[in-house]
Amino acid sequence: MGQMKPAILALADGTVFKGTAFGATGETTGEVVFNTAMSGYQEILTDPSYRGQMVTMTYPHIGNYGINPADVESQQPWLAGFIVKEACGAPSNWRSTLSLDDYLTMHGIVGIHGIDTRALTTHLRSHGSQQGCISHIDLDPNRVVQKARGAPSIIGRDLVREVTCAQPYSWTESSGEWGVNIAGAQIGEGKARFKVVAFDFGIKYNILRRLVDTGCEVTVVPGSTSADDALALNPDGIFLSNGPGDPEGVPYAVQAVRKLLGKRPVFGICLGHQIMGLALGLHTYKLKFGHHGANHPVLNFDTRRVEITAQNHNFAVRGGAGTEPKAEDRGNPWSTPYGDVKMSHASLNDDAVEGFRCLEIPAFSVQYHPEASPGPHDASYLFHRFTDMMTKART
Repeated sequence: MGQMKPAILALADGTVFKGTAFGATGETTGEVVFNTAMSGYQEILTDPSYRGQMVTMTYPHIGNYGINPADVESQQPWLAGFIVKEACGAPSNWRSTLSLDDYLTMHGIVGIHGIDTRALTTHLRSHGSQQGCISHIDLDPNRVVQKARGAPSIIGRDLVREVTCAQPYSWTESSGEWGVNIAGAQIGEGKARFKVVAFDFGIKYNILRRLVDTGCEVTVVPGSTSADDALALNPDGIFLSNGPGDPEGVPYAVQAVRKLLGKRPVFGICLGHQIMGLALGLHTYKLKFGHHGANHPVLNFDTRRVEITAQNHNFAVRGGAGTEPKAEDRGNPWSTPYGDVKMSHASLNDDAVEGFRCLEIPAFSVQYHPEASPGPHDASYLFHRFTDMMTKART
């Protein structure tokens, strides 16, 4: 990583961490969050859902296996900054083509390492995610704190417009040799059986691969696409992708989904799950420090099994009463203009709504990432639930 240069991370509440610069030289602001995954940093860097955020990795050694072009989840890194305990400068992996430091530098991502990430994580858990500033060029703590306080909040911001595609396009690549085998299902079943319109609110490549794996011909459309334009493509189903920021910041997407519900089977994940919730007349709220990691336990009410899931979200859906969910409310349906809606999954960490399904129209969604690149794959079955729903809608 060359010559070691000092850097500062300052939080809006006045907390300051001093460390060492890595990645691109500069200064950056964003909401500071933490991710508890032990691997998959490349997928995290290129997940558009992190737009506007600076990610702290709780695992201490990051960059050990380098970077390779096959594992990206989008065309570029999207996060505002990267914070690690120890950045490896000499990766060891036969697939690696460059180091983490070189990759961040290439894409203009400002980073800091050498700080106590355990202390930072504990602080964020206690005081909540907040705006921060990483600086390699201004080392005055007071000034950097003021810059953190002046950083824009993600609440109410439309970050989807910054990450969505500009024009519709077709996606045909499957998972290939990396496909996940699911009991009773086949990977790459030959000719596509379903036409799916995927709304790109910040979609990840592996989501598209999973849709192709399950027999879908996928057309990706910008997040601002209207319901009429989506239906004009004559799809068998509608997919609502993950994405960054506040679901209330994208009212155009909520309006489109409101018009699509009941006309085609709809499957949403992450931000798409929250947008569907708002379209149904439910509510959303901001979590204290969000869910970010590859090890979040979720209870599936249908099977009573616990699924270990990958998650990345700062907002969540409230129940029909507009209050934060409670364990004792899990079995009570919510009344909506589209009929009853029932919670299907819940977080075992904080009882947050992790999934729901409509009982009278073909629509369901989950808060977590069932494509889960690089893993875990406990929830891969949900893509087949979507194709089953489209099959039923044809009859």
